[in-house]
Amino acid sequence: MSNNRKFVNVSAGVPGPKGKELIDLRSEFVPNGVGNNTPVFVEKAHGTIVEDVDGNKFLDFAGAIGTLNVGHTPKNVVQAIKNQSERLIHSCFHVGMYKSYIDLAKKLTEITPGDFSKKTILLNSGAEAVENAVKIARKYTGRSGIISFTRGFHGRTLLGMSLTSKVKPYKYKMGPFAPATYKAKFPYLSNKPKELSEEEYINFCISQFKDFLLTDVSPEEVAAVIMEPVQGEGGFIVPPKKFVKEVYNICKSHGILFIADEIQTGFGRTGELFASTIFEIEPDLITMSKSIAAGVPISAVTGRTEIMDAASPGELGGTYGGSPLGCVAALEVIEKIESEKLWIRAREIGEKIKSFFEQLKNDFPIIYDIRGLGAMVGIEFVDPTTDQPAKEFVAALTKKCCENGVIILSAGVHSNVLRFLTPLIISDEELVEGLDIIKQSIHQVASQLVSEVK
Repeated sequence: MSNNRKFVNVSAGVPGPKGKELIDLRSEFVPNGVGNNTPVFVEKAHGTIVEDVDGNKFLDFAGAIGTLNVGHTPKNVVQAIKNQSERLIHSCFHVGMYKSYIDLAKKLTEITPGDFSKKTILLNSGAEAVENAVKIARKYTGRSGIISFTRGFHGRTLLGMSLTSKVKPYKYKMGPFAPATYKAKFPYLSNKPKELSEEEYINFCISQFKDFLLTDVSPEEVAAVIMEPVQGEGGFIVPPKKFVKEVYNICKSHGILFIADEIQTGFGRTGELFASTIFEIEPDLITMSKSIAAGVPISAVTGRTEIMDAASPGELGGTYGGSPLGCVAALEVIEKIESEKLWIRAREIGEKIKSFFEQLKNDFPIIYDIRGLGAMVGIEFVDPTTDQPAKEFVAALTKKCCENGVIILSAGVHSNVLRFLTPLIISDEELVEGLDIIKQSIHQVASQLVSEVK
């Protein structure tokens, strides 16, 4: 295959000899609980191309789980990190402040949805952003309850697990979980009852949420609702705009804060700078991380000034929160996204992926649903003979794609969704080659399964 591809070369095998040696060392020194989606040990990466320790070259359609909207090692970000590292790596913002923290906080208040006064706190990870958004919401409202949604994902910390819906591998035998956390039903149009029209189903979901505030928790006890505008780990599920807006309005009527978890949907991924704009809402608090800094660990919570100021000095923060390296990287990432209008490119990428799979659907009825916003696209696979989620097929497909030179991941409660998180700087040529490899891989896996049945 390497002779026929411009970008991909997996002639050394996956994993290759050096990779196998490192896998043995990984097994010896790293706990089993640290999961690995591929057997790839990365040596270097630029743009959309990843090269492993054996010289294999892959197209990256996973983007470090949505972390690399501007691609691997963009020149402006790399240079900013180099320059910053020579001046200051760390002083702890609580001890010695630095201008880049203020610059990034200001920038995030300017670009996030909402025409009102805002403030920003910088942190380390997406889960930490969620934890602090909840702390802030509880402090401001004086209430304890937090509502998340079925199939939602909000991190692996205790509170993150408590708000997350998928039991395995994130929560199994790790309880008890944080109290005063509740899960409401999230709409899933692909799986709506056949007897209901789309409009009837949406209205039913809204009615369910209203009932939830009668049967599970009183609105007077709820500090915040936290929602991913598009569910990531849950299967790239796009909720109806009417549902999101109605939940948002219900929150407003009861003094409940609305937290938009834009950790995966932010920074151009869904076809707008932030997905909340698509749903025509102005969240009280927004959590951000992943593609904020091209892989440098940093996260943020931006929210209404009066809400963010509810906590007293010392109640928020952390030793490494908003590191100088993360701040300068994030500022350069935002500059690149804005100057190149990468949210527009996200729409183009998404349309190409969807169109590609619409054409494949006729040949492969196992392709059940094609959905997403912008370049956040999910392809759900269901066995047409049993109507059961095709988890094994998708597991074999992601493995085969990697062997053929495309790194791509699965998602969904049943792990039967192929999820696309390509860097937004991917070229049309790279995208076509990657999709062609995925098509080839689907053929190979389907043929293999037919042979096994015979």
